[in-house]
Amino acid sequence: MTEPAWGPQAPGQDPVCPRHPDRVSYVRCQRCERPTCPECQRPAAVGFQCVDCVREGARGVREARTAFGATLRRGRPVVTLTVIAICVAVYLLQATVAPGITYDFGFAPVAAGAEPWRFLTAAFLHGGVIHIAFNMYALWLFGSYLERQFGRARFAALYLVSAFGGSVGTLLLASPDSRGWATISVGASGAVFGLFGALVLVQRKLNQQFGQVVVLIVINGAIGFLVPGIAWQAHLGGLVTGLALGAVYAYAPQRTRTPVQVVGAVAVAVVLLVAAVARMAATGLL
Repeated sequence: MTEPAWGPQAPGQDPVCPRHPDRVSYVRCQRCERPTCPECQRPAAVGFQCVDCVREGARGVREARTAFGATLRRGRPVVTLTVIAICVAVYLLQATVAPGITYDFGFAPVAAGAEPWRFLTAAFLHGGVIHIAFNMYALWLFGSYLERQFGRARFAALYLVSAFGGSVGTLLLASPDSRGWATISVGASGAVFGLFGALVLVQRKLNQQFGQVVVLIVINGAIGFLVPGIAWQAHLGGLVTGLALGAVYAYAPQRTRTPVQVVGAVAVAVVLLVAAVARMAATGLL
């Protein structure tokens, strides 16, 4: 009976790599003891292991995750950078060749029923250099951190649902008899306030100080009331949404964390949608 290439060798038979039978190898894997050629060798604590044993060993190693279930990643915050790039590109269009998109895609309660995409598109538009500079700085500062904690999918959901929540806040809190009912509002501020709200829950979950975040929320919230032309309703709507999603992400039971987080995020979005539809129906927009 002929022995396999990685077993006892017949007299005069040279050991060969099982992955490359045409290559003779006298170096054996420290784990399975099969011959392994230089291409298949991987350094181990003692000697070498073959690529198959390294792959098998990796399957038994649990991925490092954050307290919120995200896989620890190195590298750039992809979602945060993508949102910033979209906002900057859209602002350049607003400021140059297509200023009309501000009125076509900004949010106004009076247009919510007929053009529902405005609930989200308004979050990617801005009203000036200072406006977009502040929002993008806050998004980079806090978004990068939250994306690492939550992971890309959870963070993207947080941003988009908070942006939606900001527009819903404007719809719920603006009076049909007021000027604001037909006034176009734009900006990522609602989504950014959602990040503020989620950040409070993150810091609390990690047993870290969050007083500075609360002060930041109070200061920026006050600006919305004191400075004319700022949609404080969107700030409040985004903040409440971010707090709700932050609670879902932070306090989901560990054993069922991902399903609870998904269902919780969907539930928050559905509550916002129901509230928006009810408000539009009550004010004759539907």
